[in-house]
Amino acid sequence: MRTNIVLDDEIVKTAFRYSKAKTKKELINEALKELIISRQRLDLRALRGKIDFKPDYDYKKLRKGD
Repeated sequence: MRTNIVLDDEIVKTAFRYSKAKTKKELINEALKELIISRQRLDLRALRGKIDFKPDYDYKKLRKGD
């Protein structure tokens, strides 16, 4: 999708320092992917306290691979 946007030059310069992106297009795509991942994590936190585990659930045993 082609879109024309006006970006803050200082923010773009700072973002390039933290990214391996070579172009503004790559930088914007990377930023959008990180935004999505971040928001999806927030969605997972909304599940806290709403999941019931089986009484015999033993996460330590699963970690060991027994």
